[in-house]
Amino acid sequence: MSPRPPVLPADLPSGLFIGGTWRDGARGTIAVDNPATGETIAHVADGGVDDGLAALEAAAAAASAWARTPPRERAEILRRAFDLVTTRADDLATVMTLEMGKPLAQAQGEVTYGAEFLRWFSEQAAHISGSYRPSPEGSLRQLVVRRPVGPCLLITPWNFPLAMATRKVAPALASGCTVVLRPASLTPLTSLLFVKILTDAGVPDGVVNVITSSRHDVTDAIIADPRLRKLSFTGSTAVGQQLLRQAADNVLKCSMELGGNAPLLVFEDADLDVAVEGAMVAKLRNMGEACTAANRFIVHADVADAFAAGLAERFSNQRLGDGLDAGVDVGPLITETASDGVHALVTRAVADGARVVTGGEPLEGPGWFYPPTVLTGVSHDAEILSEEIFGPVAPITTFTTEAEAIELANDTPIGLAGYVFTRDLDRILRLSESLEVGMIGANTGLISNAAAPFGGVKHSGLGREGGDHGLDEFTEEVYVALPDPHHPAVSSRN
Repeated sequence: MSPRPPVLPADLPSGLFIGGTWRDGARGTIAVDNPATGETIAHVADGGVDDGLAALEAAAAAASAWARTPPRERAEILRRAFDLVTTRADDLATVMTLEMGKPLAQAQGEVTYGAEFLRWFSEQAAHISGSYRPSPEGSLRQLVVRRPVGPCLLITPWNFPLAMATRKVAPALASGCTVVLRPASLTPLTSLLFVKILTDAGVPDGVVNVITSSRHDVTDAIIADPRLRKLSFTGSTAVGQQLLRQAADNVLKCSMELGGNAPLLVFEDADLDVAVEGAMVAKLRNMGEACTAANRFIVHADVADAFAAGLAERFSNQRLGDGLDAGVDVGPLITETASDGVHALVTRAVADGARVVTGGEPLEGPGWFYPPTVLTGVSHDAEILSEEIFGPVAPITTFTTEAEAIELANDTPIGLAGYVFTRDLDRILRLSESLEVGMIGANTGLISNAAAPFGGVKHSGLGREGGDHGLDEFTEEVYVALPDPHHPAVSSRN
């Protein structure tokens, strides 16, 4: 894990992008660090309140023209963006690995996944549908059309800096909305390069604006401005709740993709090889720093020992290191604070009686590396089962009946994703009706797809991203009542 000089693209922007122009921020710059080395790799503009409002002004000024742009033209711009993202996959993946830490192969996978939102919504842009039908009494023709909701604020997290941006920007642009993108200050570089790519693809000035900032007052000011009509946020439940309170003042349309505490259920009839492989993906992808990551391993008592042994063997063979190095399976956590938080959860779980099968101690620096860790003997009421770990730790607890498994899985206010491993199709169907989550992986640990609706229930958020539902979040329905001239009640008035 020796320090290496950053390898950043020569055309990587570092400023704010407002109304088609790159510019400096009012507050100077923000340092961007490589979590694998602790070294600063770049500085980006630190925007202030006036910068944020200028970005919203640019989005509002461009809104009418972009909404009137033919859907096919919007679609072709998004398709060009897909092609350019694909062409620049190596640059995007390298930037992601440098600023976020994930292994290069996983960063390349995120580029493929993120690009698919551009392609999917380019295909959907020309198919925004409405409805037409006669009223029940026959006196009206009822026409329902969908139109862009208006200027949008899109707030993205640090853990998937490309995919979270494309998952929001693509449906917004396809729907005819203009946007202000606010990427996380920990990983802004990928979003800045993505916005550069959008301009290269032909997105008009003002349609996409980007604000990097170290302070939340910029977001507060934009949300309070009546020109904003839509807020889309991905992040923690606590921050999402605060944003919803702020959004209420202007009655903003909101999409919230919030915290996760995903259960992974392994039943006695599961194929344990499939279950272990699925658990590897559901837990270690992105170092466990994913809202969909398996957080609570709820395993039938009859197979718990075998499952734990198989998982621990796979975990112990994972190679930790700088994500740019060949053969690395697990990169660093995003910050020292994140690593300390994960270790504190493990330490308290062990103090409460859990046993460390593998891992359990952070590595010495440079970088914030925490080894893949398996814990067994975790009690049902352990803190580690109620907190989102956001790290490569698999706490295993046991159950004996399906009803008990469901009760344990649902014993949380969070309901984003869940995973089920069983050979019984009837059981899978039962669980799809009883598990309080928005997404279920049945005998798989990978569920995200641009063509599927992504989102949760309970405190995991509001709305859906991706799939056929993605455009709904950026449009509003308008009902037009047309008198039917052939209806007696109408014709008699003529």
